[in-house]
Amino acid sequence: MRLPALALILGLSPVAATACGVELVLAMDVSRSVVNAEYDLQMGGLAAAFRHPEVVEAIGWVPGGVMASVTEWSGARSQAQTVGWRELKSPESVAAFATEIETTRRQFFGRFTAVGEALFHANKISATNPRVCQRRVIDISGDGKSNRGREPGPISVALAANGVTINALVIKGAKPDPEEYYLQNVINGPGAFVEVVDRFEDYETAMTRKLLRELSPSMAAK
Repeated sequence: MRLPALALILGLSPVAATACGVELVLAMDVSRSVVNAEYDLQMGGLAAAFRHPEVVEAIGWVPGGVMASVTEWSGARSQAQTVGWRELKSPESVAAFATEIETTRRQFFGRFTAVGEALFHANKISATNPRVCQRRVIDISGDGKSNRGREPGPISVALAANGVTINALVIKGAKPDPEEYYLQNVINGPGAFVEVVDRFEDYETAMTRKLLRELSPSMAAK
């Protein structure tokens, strides 16, 4: 049961529909620290991860299928849903989703990093999902700590209490270390974890591992 107080805090609204297996909101960091070449590696890597045969197979095994959407974020007022809700069941539907991801045009080149606002925005997108899903996951990628907007910690706690799992893919290199920041302030909920890469060139491999873990109930529980 969802908590009324959290519904008021987070702006949740009930959605009546047939249950799906997994909901994924993929929140991509497009702050100024992510230069255009890195943005291309990030989005190309995400698309390639969805094309990976093991990911396609894993999606096909999810009872009720997967509902997925993509958002980009940077500063406190810079968030945009770039790929709307897509139902992923067949290899064809997954391939079409991957194509949408890699042909997306960058929405922001923001100076600031507002992780809390990114989580809040991802949750607003979740509320528009036309289907209810058994597991809800916010999959946030980032390369630095928050420096604007609401702190992510309280939002993360509220979302986890409402049944959402927040996982992260952290690109290292910034000071202070973003891995520790995401571990302490961002990830939360059942089976939450951080996947880490040292450079954007490794984004595809890390995202493939991450999706396989998120799509498997047994792996998500670890």
